[in-house]
Amino acid sequence: MTAHPPSNQWTLSLIVPVLNEAHSLRRFLDETLEVLLPVVPALEVIFIDDGSTDGTLEILRELSSTYPGARYVSFSRNFGKEAALSAGLQHATGDAVVPMDADLQHPPEAVIDFIDVWRHRGVEVVYGIPASKQAETASKTATSSWFYRLFNKISEVDIPASAGDFRLLDRVVVDTINRLPERNRFMKGIYAWAGFRSEAVIYQQRGRLTGTSRFNYWKLWNFALDGFIGFSTWPLRIWTYIGGIIALSAFVYMAIIITKTLIWGIDTPGYASLMSAVLFFGGMQLLSIGILGEYVARMFSETKRRPLYVVMETDST
Repeated sequence: MTAHPPSNQWTLSLIVPVLNEAHSLRRFLDETLEVLLPVVPALEVIFIDDGSTDGTLEILRELSSTYPGARYVSFSRNFGKEAALSAGLQHATGDAVVPMDADLQHPPEAVIDFIDVWRHRGVEVVYGIPASKQAETASKTATSSWFYRLFNKISEVDIPASAGDFRLLDRVVVDTINRLPERNRFMKGIYAWAGFRSEAVIYQQRGRLTGTSRFNYWKLWNFALDGFIGFSTWPLRIWTYIGGIIALSAFVYMAIIITKTLIWGIDTPGYASLMSAVLFFGGMQLLSIGILGEYVARMFSETKRRPLYVVMETDST
């Protein structure tokens, strides 16, 4: 069992990725401090500015000078939420670390529940499960459910259904994740891969302060593809089975045609069936090459060893 620090000698780090969140930063920090400061011995709030263009950075400078526990890391451009989460984990110094959104969909009150489970249940990971997702459409909810089911069937790790990035990670988990070298990151899968004992906490997800989700269906598709490619070889392996089935079917069909021709002298017209077969197998080959290309592209990206992100400015510079 991981030994937790004494009740009055530990630090909580909040990781808050932000992208054009100037309208919500002050309210987020005010409400978060009001809720957590009375129950947390030491608190740091690390904002990761993922290339904002709306004045977010100016507000972060102001907040970091007003509240000593507020810190920020500003990227040189937009590198994506997975890079922002990774940067937050690498800059966090707390004994427990909680990634959360700045739009207050993740209520600070739920963090208190996370802390209680972490300190008294002997677990290293406490992940949040929203009681309901009022802001999501029925189609998004359904596709999300299908993704989790398929991912857990074909991948080497299991992701709890509906669990997002909102969770508490013990220091030992954070250190484990920070040692991982890969550049193509699917954080939900990485949390699960790291392992350790975990427990769920159900919380009431709020509505957004303003705006809508930046994740459209195309981004969600690419996000899911990163998960499948990063944590499963099934998309590659399945083509071995498909190839075997097609080869066996072709052999059986060929045997039937030869038998009919030799015994009954039936002439099999071939143009339409030949074109259908050529187009079908051509499409299958292109699809399999495309899947192989996804793996090769990620291997190419890893071999370049580029950093996950580029820091333009921090509160200490």
